Amino acid sequence: MTDAPDLDPAFATVPAPAPWWTQAVVYQVYPRSFADSDGDGIGDLGGIRSKLDYLAELGVDAVWLSPVYPSPQHDNGYDIRDYQDIDPVFGSLAEFDALLAEAHERGIKIVMDLVVNHTSDEHAWFEESRSSRTSPRRDWYWWRPAAADGGPPNGWRSAFSGPAWTLDGATGEYYLHLFARQQPDLNWENREVRQAVYAMMNWWLDRGVDGFRMDVINYIAKQIELVDGPHPSLDGGSPMGPQIHDYLQEMHREVFAGRAGEHLTVGEMPGVSVSDAVLFTDPARAEVDMIFQFEHVSLDQGDHKFLALPRSLPALKKSLSRWQDGLAETGWNSLYLNNHDQPRLVSRFGNDAEYRYESATLWALVLHLHRGTPYIYQGEEIGMTNVRFDSIDDYRDIESLNHFREAVQEFDQSPAAVLAGVHTMGRDNARTPMQWDASDNAGFTSGIPWIAANPNYPEINTVADRAGQRSIFRFYQRLIALRHGSPVVALGAFSMLEPEHDQLYAFTRTLGDEALLVVANASDAPLAGPLPVDVTGGELVLGNYADAAGSGLRPWEARLYRL
Repeated sequence: MTDAPDLDPAFATVPAPAPWWTQAVVYQVYPRSFADSDGDGIGDLGGIRSKLDYLAELGVDAVWLSPVYPSPQHDNGYDIRDYQDIDPVFGSLAEFDALLAEAHERGIKIVMDLVVNHTSDEHAWFEESRSSRTSPRRDWYWWRPAAADGGPPNGWRSAFSGPAWTLDGATGEYYLHLFARQQPDLNWENREVRQAVYAMMNWWLDRGVDGFRMDVINYIAKQIELVDGPHPSLDGGSPMGPQIHDYLQEMHREVFAGRAGEHLTVGEMPGVSVSDAVLFTDPARAEVDMIFQFEHVSLDQGDHKFLALPRSLPALKKSLSRWQDGLAETGWNSLYLNNHDQPRLVSRFGNDAEYRYESATLWALVLHLHRGTPYIYQGEEIGMTNVRFDSIDDYRDIESLNHFREAVQEFDQSPAAVLAGVHTMGRDNARTPMQWDASDNAGFTSGIPWIAANPNYPEINTVADRAGQRSIFRFYQRLIALRHGSPVVALGAFSMLEPEHDQLYAFTRTLGDEALLVVANASDAPLAGPLPVDVTGGELVLGNYADAAGSGLRPWEARLYRL
């Protein structure tokens, strides 16, 4: 195993008062697609355990596990049947405990995915709730009578296509599901629901987990007047109600306050604003440590997510700069460009063909030098790309499948055109098996994988990348080491330069008398002319071209200077 790169002695230790996650890097594991230890074609906890040395070599501080709970798998585990167990397809609680212990031995924290906006329709809570209108748990979910015309209570649409209400034939009422019909929404207005969730969270923390990534957590608070009012739909807006702050503060009191140690809480929050985020992440309010916002990953989407628009670098810079500036004094940012719900970074923002190494490392440098906690999605560190399956039958994601069916069957769109949108923006781009080596199925499984590996795995895999002279993995190692050792990388002020430039992504980070400069040419064309800051006398700390010199930047060239 290759050691991580030595830290630059010019970088000092991060000041003690800063929370651990300001200098940390989190790695997201999508267990179903990471590594399969038993040959059934589905990744599992044993597979993750077998790769802990790989993660330690990379240098990450924490692993966020996408759901491993018992689930019917309609939404790949985000439809949970039992919150306090492990799905047999992934292993057992004993194996989870072993993973937790072995990760902790390597200094790696484990963050669980908390999915409490909704459960599976096979969860015991929902089965009891739907058993009759007088069930003691009837009010644990959102039940409403039909509208005057016999249809759904309102015009809300599911995020996965179709109405957000499904009629239960046995009781004659509709239940709300903002996602798939198999994912009924919990009613957080009911205190018993909240207490049951807090008890479950405490159970996991007592077991030793180090925090939670909270799935669509802002949706737990509904705008009641919209649920019960005459409004026909959300009109693309958020269902989030003002109760959300009360719920999160109550969660902190009931789960985290007084508990030893620092536990990470990150809330996934579609549709929130910068001003919302300041409230959510203000330490004095005790809600969450940071959030995932979606503004920057929505800029290249048209009327819906599968309608891809050309990327605008000025628009991306404007968005990310707003969030940097908005949370500069109070709060904290999560930094990401891909995850299990987004296309691959190098395919979406870079050039995954002739400049795959350069564009993958450019975006890594740009993102990791922003102020906030960077998140690496599995395979990002070797430049994994989008996949392009020939048929919709090769895809597995419920969102993509429902979109294809609705667009083709109900709106008479061209199957080829709809499939092109899935190729570009579909979630399965991120869910093909992790590419470990050039053996069958990318070394992911000895069996038949639940979804096919990207055909480019013989060339793009962890073994080939780490052995190459231009290794994306080694570049990520260096970035992680910089964050660990540099107060200015972890905590320094951010200032965007040349915001309207359509090729150059440039900014500074400053703390005390230390200053860093990032310059990056995010395009296929050379960039001539002077750099936005005089680097005479400065030190080149890191670059993705071996012979970086002068003021011109080659295609997808990125440099980090200490001024």
